[in-house]
Amino acid sequence: MTTYVLLAVLFAAFCHATWNALVKFGNDRFFGLVMISFFSGVLAIPAIFWLGLPSPQAMHWLALSVLFHIGYTYFLSQAYTHGDLSQIYPISRGSAPLITALLGAVLFNEFIPLMGFIGILLIISGVLLIAFAGRKFQLNIKGKALTFALCTAFFTACYTLSDGHGARASEDPVVYTLWLFLLNGIVLTISGIIKYRTTLVLGIQQYWRSGLLGGLMQLVSYGIAIWAMSQAPIVMVAAIRETSVLFAMFLSIVFLKEKFNLMRVLACIVILSGVLLAKLSS
Repeated sequence: MTTYVLLAVLFAAFCHATWNALVKFGNDRFFGLVMISFFSGVLAIPAIFWLGLPSPQAMHWLALSVLFHIGYTYFLSQAYTHGDLSQIYPISRGSAPLITALLGAVLFNEFIPLMGFIGILLIISGVLLIAFAGRKFQLNIKGKALTFALCTAFFTACYTLSDGHGARASEDPVVYTLWLFLLNGIVLTISGIIKYRTTLVLGIQQYWRSGLLGGLMQLVSYGIAIWAMSQAPIVMVAAIRETSVLFAMFLSIVFLKEKFNLMRVLACIVILSGVLLAKLSS
C-alpha cells in the first residue's frame, strides 16, 4: 500500500466517523440513516448520467453488494435496538476486518504478509479496546445485542469483499461506487417510506440537513475505500478503514465531552502501531 493510498483511506475513515456521528446525534437513528442513504443516492445521479453504466463484469458483484448492504442495515438497526451504541459500533466494526481476512483466504485464496496480518490484529485489538473504555474491562453486552453486532460484522465483511472485487472487475471503480449508492439509496428510501409513512414529512424537515451532509460524507468515504481496494489488498484497506472508530472517539470527546482516559490512550497507541505495521508490510 502506497503512502498516497494510506492517507486516502485514513481520510475516508474520518468521513465515515463523521457521518456515523451525525446518525448518533439524532433521535431516530434509522430515519437518519435513511436520509443519509437517500441523499448519497441523489448526489450520485448527476455523475451517473455523465459516466453511464458499470461494466458487465461488475454487475453480479454490484447485485451481491446491494443484498449484503440490506443485511448489514437490518442487523445494525437490530443491534442498536438491543445494545449500547458505544459498544455495538466498536464490536461490529472491530471484528469485521478479521472476518474479511478469513473469508478472503477461504473464498478467494487471498493472503497477506505476516507483518501485515499482525498489523491488522493490532488495529482490531485497539478498536475493541475502545468498547471497554471506562468500563473496567467489563463488556456489558450479551445475548441478542452481541449476536446482532457480530452479524453486522459478517455482512460488513461480505460487502467489503464484494465491492473490492467489483471495483477490480469494473472498468471504472467510480462508476461502480455511484451505482452502488444509487441502488442502496432506492432500497432504503422505499423502506423508510413504508415505515414512516405517517410522519415522513416531519422527519424530512428535521433530518434533511444532517442527511445531506451525511450523504456527501458517506459517498466520499466509501467511494475512496472502494477505489483503494482496487489499488491495494482488500483486507488491508478494510482494516485501516476501521480507524474510523478512533476518529469517532475523538469526535465524542470534543462534542460530547467524554473523558480521554488511559484505556483510550492505549487504544490509540495500539491502533496507530497496527497502521504503521500494515504500511511497512506492503
